[in-house]
Amino acid sequence: MGRKFFVGGNWKCNGTTDEVKKIVSMLNEAEVPSEDDVDVVVSPPFVFLPIVKSLLRPDFSIAAQNCWVRKGGAFTGEVSAEMLVNLGIPWVILGHSERRRLLLNESKEFVGDKVAYALSQGLKVIACVGETLEQRESGSTMAVVAAQTEAIADRVLNWSNIVLAYEPVWAIGTGKVATPAQAQEVHSELRKWLHENAGAEVAATTRIVYGGSVNGANCKELAAKPDVDGFLVGGASLKPEFIDIIKSSTIKKSSL
Repeated sequence: MGRKFFVGGNWKCNGTTDEVKKIVSMLNEAEVPSEDDVDVVVSPPFVFLPIVKSLLRPDFSIAAQNCWVRKGGAFTGEVSAEMLVNLGIPWVILGHSERRRLLLNESKEFVGDKVAYALSQGLKVIACVGETLEQRESGSTMAVVAAQTEAIADRVLNWSNIVLAYEPVWAIGTGKVATPAQAQEVHSELRKWLHENAGAEVAATTRIVYGGSVNGANCKELAAKPDVDGFLVGGASLKPEFIDIIKSSTIKKSSL
């Protein structure tokens, strides 16, 4: 049984109520492969989670873009995993580079703690890893993403509710994209790392998706690579081409 294709749409800090309704309408009207063949998860900003949940087609799912590292309390501005569960939100994105670096300097250990806590509360996690341009040019890509993955593996025994998203920092929102060969190389090495450190079953079944300037033009070639199990899409997830990216799951099915 092959790994089911996964397409996530990270809307980041974008949208108004009207814009969000238009995006959801576009998604609801789209003809896409069956949920037996592809998991589609969209991630609106916190304030739009309830309206998207109320309007979105039932075969698509919803993720929050972050959650707090432990139970809620006196943590102004944070949203707890328990709150997401209470809202009926099944997924959460954790460890995105914009939070690791740009915004809050979240350490790999902190991200690992967040992943473990979210899982303990019943959430499914899209866990992001990736290197900077400087790290890639210095030849330390695998050391960086392995260390980020290890910080999760040290705290997690069951990987069945984790999707690992490889997002090279230099490709996020820049228009640059890892070549299919570059993406496959890192995904393959990550899978080998999982095999050696988390076991053969985890390596064989954990979905590793690619993120970083994915669009309708490059998704098919990326999807054809054997260790690319889908995508975490940024800007293109707000546009009609997101449907084309979802449809690229048929490339994987035809290659099985």
